[in-house]
Amino acid sequence: MPADRSEALPTARRPHRLAGGQPGLLEPGASTDPYRLRLYRVLRTDFPLGYDPGLGAWLLSRYADVALALTDPRFTGYPHDGAPRGPVPAPLGLCRGSLVCTPLPDGVTAPGPVPSADASEGAAPASTAATLSAVERTAYVLARRIAGRDRADLVGEFCRWLPAGADAVAAGLSYPDLNAPPRHAVHQRPGGGTGDCARHTGLRERALASFLANMLDDPDLLAAAAGSGAGMLLGRAWTETLRRDPPVQIVLRRTRTEVRVSGGTLPGGAPVACLIGAAGRDPARFAAPDRFDPLRSDADPLLTGPAGCPAALLGRLEAEHGLRAVLAAMPRIRWAEGFRPASSGVLTRGPRALLVRPS
Repeated sequence: MPADRSEALPTARRPHRLAGGQPGLLEPGASTDPYRLRLYRVLRTDFPLGYDPGLGAWLLSRYADVALALTDPRFTGYPHDGAPRGPVPAPLGLCRGSLVCTPLPDGVTAPGPVPSADASEGAAPASTAATLSAVERTAYVLARRIAGRDRADLVGEFCRWLPAGADAVAAGLSYPDLNAPPRHAVHQRPGGGTGDCARHTGLRERALASFLANMLDDPDLLAAAAGSGAGMLLGRAWTETLRRDPPVQIVLRRTRTEVRVSGGTLPGGAPVACLIGAAGRDPARFAAPDRFDPLRSDADPLLTGPAGCPAALLGRLEAEHGLRAVLAAMPRIRWAEGFRPASSGVLTRGPRALLVRPS
């Protein structure tokens, strides 16, 4: 593995070091890009277990340690024992970790395990007409509004609107005003509990933006997604996005007793920050971890979150059918001249803008 060369970076882009040389997760500059700053790499290699006073928690950055904290009953939810615990605890992926998570009213079912690269078609989640229709309808309306423009921002004009609009329609509410989209809207589903993850659309917006950025970055992959029978490819691309560019970068846990991890021993009753962004790009677990590769043979569904969470199910539907709508309305879509997508954030993360030429 190449040696850390963060000292060669401009001062404003170097990861701030705490006592002992450990990078500070919440210090100035860290949220700009923890990947390019090599912050996650330094933590994995040199500080696999360290305390971050700014976050008030012990940091776990290696995949093996993060997986242990997410699945082992010696860890519990933070800050109380009543929070969800293993085998795949929440919050994770798009799930906010509500103790009361109301299923989608029209029976959307969870996708199956991540299939192998040579598996047959048919891995897409099943859904009844109401939810699927809401997602498709909103996606195609938004895509057609953008199609005739010379330049558009998919974050501001598509990703921000689709989750809120689809959620409102699926909930049986009036169709949202497409001239004034709600920002991180919270909709109450009829008969739904107040802890329903699907009512919070901000994380789905970030995940959808990362998914579209990854697909638009690869013209060959985009062409394959536009072809018939692309359902499995889109499903795998969605899972790969949640591994490579998770919308939630940090999941808090707490130890119930002393736990041995690769970097030492965590004390009992200690807050633990699982660095999902670092674990998802751990070269000890994933080959070429920085590369976006939907067909990778080492895909792992652990970091995508609870399979039955309505937010996870809606997020996948919005990604798959959102991209289909974009490609149908804008078959020649490409990045605007000179534009490169850039994400930001170290707690939650996603692209700030996606500037494209629709035609």
